Amino acid sequence: MAVIFDMDGLLLDTDPVIWLESMHQVAARCEVAVSTELLKHTKGLRIYEVTGFWNEHFGWQDSGKALQMAEDILDTVISISHTKGKILPGVINLLEACKKENIAIGLATSSPKRLVDSLLDFFGLRHYFSCISTADNCRLGKPHPEVYLNCAEAMQVLPWRCVAFEDSVNGMVAAKAARMQVVAVPEASHYNDPQFGLADLKLTTLEHFSLNDYNKLLQL
Repeated sequence: MAVIFDMDGLLLDTDPVIWLESMHQVAARCEVAVSTELLKHTKGLRIYEVTGFWNEHFGWQDSGKALQMAEDILDTVISISHTKGKILPGVINLLEACKKENIAIGLATSSPKRLVDSLLDFFGLRHYFSCISTADNCRLGKPHPEVYLNCAEAMQVLPWRCVAFEDSVNGMVAAKAARMQVVAVPEASHYNDPQFGLADLKLTTLEHFSLNDYNKLLQL
């Protein structure tokens, strides 16, 4: 049995505000007119997919430029997260509770490894995770279930014996497609999105999740 967490917007308050701020900053420096409306079309995509979309949308025909912008955005997300970011409410208590009960803890994120490594180390969270599955090791991003399946396999746990925690629709779909039980913790502005009805449990914060909920989800 295991729990598997997303990172951005679920463990850390990096998504959407810090990611959006970083993309706008880099786009402005490169004199690229990336609007908030345009960013809605790439929500949930991996950052290299986002700038790849920009490459096509703006007709650059320059994959090198798209790649460099993605790297610059990652650098900016790391920098801003180190100064403005924080661990979200309930995260430490839940991680500690799972650790105490010897429940395997995994991380399944669409973020690249270098970003994940930096933030986990900076916020002192790395030691909780027995497996860290990132976008770098996946051919397809969320909502494809690959990142979750890779994590479960690495922990030697059957997917249907895992409880996944997500804040996004794409992440929720990915975990459900992997046949996991899903706890959705949407950002406040999307809490009433009917798409989150697919989740097995929906909460406003991880502070409201207990090991009793975990046992019920896995019918222990």
